[in-house]
Amino acid sequence: MQIAVTSQNRKTITEHAGSCRRFWIYDLEKGVLTGKRLIELPMEQRLHASSGQLAEALTGINMLITGSMGPGLHERLMQSGILPVITMEEDPDVAVTAMLSNRLLRLPVTRGHQGQQYGRSPISRGKDHEHSFSEA
Repeated sequence: MQIAVTSQNRKTITEHAGSCRRFWIYDLEKGVLTGKRLIELPMEQRLHASSGQLAEALTGINMLITGSMGPGLHERLMQSGILPVITMEEDPDVAVTAMLSNRLLRLPVTRGHQGQQYGRSPISRGKDHEHSFSEA
């Protein structure tokens, strides 16, 4: 299983999944993290720029975690068998850990997909905030 997380700044979960070029890719086997790497897509391979097909670097993902996305991209991912997840959580490692334990606060897709309407402040992180995956 592979989980992609939008992270244009390489540090936090960023908004506008369709415009994002940088993604953390988490590799998992039987629910256990086996690797983490950062990928960077060329401008022409952004999700909004590619009509119908994902960039080769994203073809193996099963889930995409992001701060926001529009309904068109949400539907396109669903049709491709990829679970789109919108969250206010800002830490990629915390989001992946919370998602795997079914504790990640998920937001609905909205027509305007402006994350600011949710305040984009991090959710309560508790003990998970201390957990960090090392880069592979």
